[in-house]
Amino acid sequence: MKNIVTVLFCLALAACDIAGSGKQAEVVDDSRLSQAQAEPANWMTHGGTYLEQRYNQLDSINTESVENLGLKWFYEFEDKRGLEATPLVIDGVIYTTSAWSRVHAFDAKSGAPLWHYDPEIAGEVAFKACCDVVNRGPAFYQGKVYVGALDGRLIAIDAKTGKEVWSTVTVDQTKSYTITGAPRVVKGNVIIGNSGGEYGVRGYVSAYDAETGELVWRFYTVPPIPGAGPDGAASDPMIAAAQATWAGDWSELGGGGTVWDAIVYDEDYNQVLVGVGNGSPWPRSLRSEGQGDNLFISSVLALDADTGEYKWHYQGTPGEEWDFTQTQPIILATLEIDKEPRKVMMQAPKNGFFYVIDRSNGKLVSAENYVPQNWTTGIDLETGRPKVAPDARYVDDEVFVALPSGHGGHNWQPMAYHPDTGLVYIPAQEIALAYKASQPFEVRVGGWNLGVDLAVNAIPDDADEIAAIRSELNGFLIAWDPIKQQEAWRVDHLGPWNGGVLATAGGLVFQGNASGYLLAFDASTGRQVWSFDTRVGIIAPPVTYAVDGVQYIALMAGYGGGYGLAAPFTENAGFRPNGRLMVFALNESLNYEVLKPELAAAVVVDKVWDKADRDNGAQIYETTCGVCHGATARSSGIIPDLRRSPILASAEAWQAVVHDGVLKDRGMIGFSAYLSAEDIEDIRGYVAERAGQLHQHGN
Repeated sequence: MKNIVTVLFCLALAACDIAGSGKQAEVVDDSRLSQAQAEPANWMTHGGTYLEQRYNQLDSINTESVENLGLKWFYEFEDKRGLEATPLVIDGVIYTTSAWSRVHAFDAKSGAPLWHYDPEIAGEVAFKACCDVVNRGPAFYQGKVYVGALDGRLIAIDAKTGKEVWSTVTVDQTKSYTITGAPRVVKGNVIIGNSGGEYGVRGYVSAYDAETGELVWRFYTVPPIPGAGPDGAASDPMIAAAQATWAGDWSELGGGGTVWDAIVYDEDYNQVLVGVGNGSPWPRSLRSEGQGDNLFISSVLALDADTGEYKWHYQGTPGEEWDFTQTQPIILATLEIDKEPRKVMMQAPKNGFFYVIDRSNGKLVSAENYVPQNWTTGIDLETGRPKVAPDARYVDDEVFVALPSGHGGHNWQPMAYHPDTGLVYIPAQEIALAYKASQPFEVRVGGWNLGVDLAVNAIPDDADEIAAIRSELNGFLIAWDPIKQQEAWRVDHLGPWNGGVLATAGGLVFQGNASGYLLAFDASTGRQVWSFDTRVGIIAPPVTYAVDGVQYIALMAGYGGGYGLAAPFTENAGFRPNGRLMVFALNESLNYEVLKPELAAAVVVDKVWDKADRDNGAQIYETTCGVCHGATARSSGIIPDLRRSPILASAEAWQAVVHDGVLKDRGMIGFSAYLSAEDIEDIRGYVAERAGQLHQHGN
């Protein structure tokens, strides 16, 4: 059934005051956004308010009443790709995004669909997306819904009708740029970044006029190479300073530094805080002759909100080469430090350290590791720089097993701050990764250009070894005291890659996990007080809102994203149902069932390949195919399991798909520009071998 909702009479209510608040959604202006904390019935911005604390003052659902929380309604989307969006709820309407940058509006009380907008992303664009065809949500301003589309467009949509108002291309679409992050609206401008650091692009963040879509300012996070002219951008005055931290010629792969998530407006200082991504390629030896801090990768940038001009920066990982992005969510708060109030930003980026930074000047206040880490011996609080471990910078043929890794001690999944407990709630994880520089490194146009040999992370066949690896992949919710810089409590999950977090005045913290459970915890103690089995893996954060005095919890449930696609080590791997928007309220108990179909049998291929050919196929698969189809051909269940695909049985069908791209409209491009027909047949040999092992041993 497409949608369990039976009440459909609300279609006409999109243009009405359906919230009962006396306000119309089209009058969400700067003043209203600035005072969003005074309207807890709504969730008007990505992080709830400009502070992005993901804390809401509604308290009808609390530690005592939460046991009566039940499913009110849900809506099933059209596919099983990852759902990462934070829904917005404004005056009784939910605005959210699903995979492929689709935008939806629902009556927030009944669940009745109001409109649907499809930007019609070409399927082959999926090849440019490192980490699934996801979208982290829309923005809203003055009667328009804004979405960053996967193909690099920024689109304004009429909030009443769902019709496109304007669309502007924000990237060079001939290069491997994408957009997965949520835009932010600041003083009449829509601010958006982009993705693509794994492919070799130059990062930047841009502001567009919310009414017209015209470019207002742009800041490049990586400087042009020496000798190149200025960009005519807000970043121009910083070119010389940034260039001094680079070496060589980084033009071929751009340098990286994409702004793919964290964008926060700091009203106190009229600045936009921007989290900047990793370097491209990963090893500094290939990117910058092994030299320099490489500004402004792996940094937080403070930019003037009106002009985009540089104000300050803090670089958490100078000379970054482990995919330690600093794009993870940023929270603004005022903390009492040394008996004095300090306006700070808080961030737990991938590198494993929790940072408290003075947002007036970018100076480090404190930093401690919130997860185990081995790439440093600590942070020098005087300089703010990490003390990089001697063996962490892998050079030549050296291998360094890093913890945390590029998956992050914390990734994009939003954390939350509860002002009553004074705790930050972090969806943390432990995932190690082995790093070895590619020797030799050959640039592939359009493809991944990490500069590292991912094949060194190949998963063994032995069941006991697999179990040992699985046991070392951990995920947990950490309650972190940002003043004491220490853990207050934690909750363990079955594995990593769990959902974002919501904190409420009801003394609760909500989080979904990869196993499909939406959970509620006592914010002070971590005691679990409620759970609901959605039967769908969860990575997105919940939100809360109210209509007619009734409080609701809303969540996008759908597994995917970078780790969700590539890793077979998820406790609920295999069947992945279509994603869905789920809404809960007190004293509700909608009947809910998700049927799990039988998995197809492993395909047995009669042909026998030479070991050298299978080994070649394994090398290519792990560096080219595994990021989507799963390491060692073990699918996480989102993308088809090639070991069970009937296409595997036919050399002709395999070539038609992998070489010729007959399924490009479904996101599977042809690789004729990158791989020979012989290499593609070798990949089939490797997958056939894996299918045979599945048939014989069940793994």
